[in-house]
Amino acid sequence: MQGLVLYCSRYGTSKAYAELIGEATGFAVCAAANARTVQSADAVILCGGVYAGKIAGLKLLKKNAAKLQGKKVAVFAVGLSPADERTTAALKRNLTGGLAGIPLFYGRGAWKSGSLKSGDRFLCRLLHGMLAKKDASQYEEPWMQTFMESYGKDCDFTDRQYLLPLLEWLRS
Repeated sequence: MQGLVLYCSRYGTSKAYAELIGEATGFAVCAAANARTVQSADAVILCGGVYAGKIAGLKLLKKNAAKLQGKKVAVFAVGLSPADERTTAALKRNLTGGLAGIPLFYGRGAWKSGSLKSGDRFLCRLLHGMLAKKDASQYEEPWMQTFMESYGKDCDFTDRQYLLPLLEWLRS
């Protein structure tokens, strides 16, 4: 099977997972923003970072939904939230329109406070202030708790084990 792993990564963790997927499958790996075509691939995996509950790179898949028909297509989302059903269910809400029904896999990523770009740092500061006013039991989304626990710290939860369900799905 000829495949393509697209990634959309601001801070490098989604790119690292994409490269691991490429190593395990032999698929070509490229930045989603630079992907010219998906037509020649039998399988397309988008590896996108999760930012405030949204999966980066989905616009490319939506734009190319017609070209993806008949191909093996999946999304591997990378974020800080725990790898559990609640997180996956929340992220599946991103898969709308031509992406409904595409399998979604999830792996925990990394957070490095000192490497945030100024715009992201500002938004995170605002978000932290808003969430700090709430009791943790009032958080509506799974990422909110993890964000509050990670804010101001460096955390790295990356693990090859998160790729196993995706790799098994590719083999099926």
